[in-house]
Amino acid sequence: MRAWPPPLVLLLLWGLPRVPGRRYPHSAVLDGASRYRLSWARQGSAIAFLVEVRTQGYVGFGFSASGAMTSADIVVGGIERGKPYLQDYFTNGDRILKKDSQQDYHLEYAMENSTHTILAFSRQLHTCDPNDKTITESTVRVIWAYHDKDFREGSQNYHGMNRGTKSLRLLNPERNAVISSSLSYFDLANQDVPIPDKDTTYWCQMFKIPPLHEKHHVIKVEPLIQKGHENVVHHILLYQCSSSLNDSVLDYGHECYHPNMPDAFLTCETVIFAWAIGGEGFMYPPHVGLSIGSAADPQYVLMEVHYDNPSYMEGMMDNSGLRLFYTPDLRKYDAGVIEAGLWVSLFHNIPPGMPEFMSEGHCTLECLEEALDAERPSGIHVFAVLLHAHLAGRAIRMRHFRKGDEQKLLAYDDEFDFNFQEFQYLKEERTILPGDNLVTECHYSTLNRSHMTWGGLSTRDEMCLSYLLYYPRINLTRCASIPDIMEQLQFIGVKEIYRPVRTWPFIIKSPKQYKNLSFMDAMNKFKWSREQGISYNKYVLRLPVNVRCTKTDNAEWTMQGMMALPPEIERPYRTEPVICSSTSCLSCSLFLTLLIVLYISTTAPRNSWPFV
Repeated sequence: MRAWPPPLVLLLLWGLPRVPGRRYPHSAVLDGASRYRLSWARQGSAIAFLVEVRTQGYVGFGFSASGAMTSADIVVGGIERGKPYLQDYFTNGDRILKKDSQQDYHLEYAMENSTHTILAFSRQLHTCDPNDKTITESTVRVIWAYHDKDFREGSQNYHGMNRGTKSLRLLNPERNAVISSSLSYFDLANQDVPIPDKDTTYWCQMFKIPPLHEKHHVIKVEPLIQKGHENVVHHILLYQCSSSLNDSVLDYGHECYHPNMPDAFLTCETVIFAWAIGGEGFMYPPHVGLSIGSAADPQYVLMEVHYDNPSYMEGMMDNSGLRLFYTPDLRKYDAGVIEAGLWVSLFHNIPPGMPEFMSEGHCTLECLEEALDAERPSGIHVFAVLLHAHLAGRAIRMRHFRKGDEQKLLAYDDEFDFNFQEFQYLKEERTILPGDNLVTECHYSTLNRSHMTWGGLSTRDEMCLSYLLYYPRINLTRCASIPDIMEQLQFIGVKEIYRPVRTWPFIIKSPKQYKNLSFMDAMNKFKWSREQGISYNKYVLRLPVNVRCTKTDNAEWTMQGMMALPPEIERPYRTEPVICSSTSCLSCSLFLTLLIVLYISTTAPRNSWPFV
């Protein structure tokens, strides 16, 4: 049973609404049993949290770079005998909980009933406490725990299995649009696709967009992931296909990128939507929609589903896909998608044993100048970006240059999580002009690998891509680059290959130690040290790149295939300085909050008595 609060607390807090003046636009259930719900709201330089947990004991919440208890920033709170508590803790590599000498989490509300404990608290985004996690626009690995008894330091109230981690993007801009529940939709979903018992499978299926007879706009897309397959369905891409196809292509699905893949699949090159693991539904801005139903829009689309099955599970049948909501009420602009970064190929490679290796993919000024001058000289406007890599990925940035001057980062994720990839809404739309440069910068770690990592489709291979959602739509679908492979091979001493090239990967002719080896085998044979890996990284970043600049229907801009030099850019990227909130200012803020609470408490209806 809950005890009455002390007279002072009662005087200040009698009759307050649940969380005074607070609205939480974002929320997520952190556990599979729906026992732990987190809601949050950014408030200038601070962030406010509300946790609702099915327990009458303590509640733990925090942040960790790895998603584990090691080197974590943790807050523990609850209500014991009517008295609320909230303490700021941290752990080091030893995972032992230590009280933080600088208490940066501030309790705003606490309530406990017969089933739940509810806590509301806040903190600054940047506290400059070395034991606190700085909260940025990057992915954040939230850790959570709870217990049926209250917390006491030095006690054995270990949370046991009542714990977990979830990756979130806490500073995503708020989306205020609400769509009607009666909005029309159609599903593009696989039907009992057998998932092979192998590491990686790309499955392709053709669909026909429902005939609409006039132009409509898709304004929202939701993933339809079969229950139990959340960790198997890694990403879904939707491609526009040639308008010359007919309904005969709808009769079958097939493994993508397979020698026996139907020829019709080769006509599907233009990405019109992308979803990746961990992402939720995507809503277009109120002035933009994905156009369907007109003569210029796709009649046939190809859905590519990437199945990741590292445990080689057998007997799985999948029915996952996408749900597209559409409306006849047209918006001002049609949306487009540009794939930027490194063209996926073996020419992208990363040495083994590297704690840090950086690759760059260039959407070159030559490609953007030609395409935008022809189609949209005033520029296009980017409103969301999906950053994509595989298991070795650690951080991704999209850098933007104009006339040699670096602009603010277009998008970034300094704590990339392979299992959580979704579109980042930009706080402000970004204009891309003719002659701009876009650089997708990917950071990898191959410390646990003994062989080269290659660009490729498997999750054990690597990618370095950015998908830009923009308006108005132009005829540019890919703006990417690949480094010159022969120049890369010169680093390990390759002098000559057999010509004409009749096999892939091609075969080396000299020197003797690599003779008759494929270039992949030669790169693996080279004895990589960490110092050589660093030198190779610097070398590759200076090499000329082959420009990939393509239109819809496999057409190409004239820049396609030309060689270009990467722009002169500062490496590493210089991050913006962090501005901290001092403890004294926090104290002032708390004092003002106390006065406001006192005023509200004397004027509010006396119908509840939450604690802070």
